[in-house]
Amino acid sequence: MQTVIIVIHLMLVLGLIATVLLQKSEGGGLGVGGGGGGGFMSSRGTANLLTRTTAFLAVGFFITSLLLSWLATYNRKPTTILPTAAPTTQQAPGVPAPPVSQGGGLLDSLKQADQPQNQAPAAPAPPQSQ
Repeated sequence: MQTVIIVIHLMLVLGLIATVLLQKSEGGGLGVGGGGGGGFMSSRGTANLLTRTTAFLAVGFFITSLLLSWLATYNRKPTTILPTAAPTTQQAPGVPAPPVSQGGGLLDSLKQADQPQNQAPAAPAPPQSQ
């Protein structure tokens, strides 16, 4: 569904760019037909056609933009960067947390949660005599 709307959106974008570039600006620009009145349509008829085409494509562009933004947020669920498991060490209620200088910061508690709990540092091996 979203791919179809993106393809339609891109076709509308290309059509909108083309019709805007074809319109005659006050300075001459990239207008079709030049300054003469000879052409398959009069300058007034071309202006009306291009103006209506631009308006139609602009409305389609806005509708597909809104639809794509709605589809992008449709299945979004809130996420968190903090672990959802309960912390292993909980403090009693009413006891203040240790200050950050003593290792009471969020990063320190996350670091401690990642390290194995019951691992003693390895003792150095005694030197072997030969």
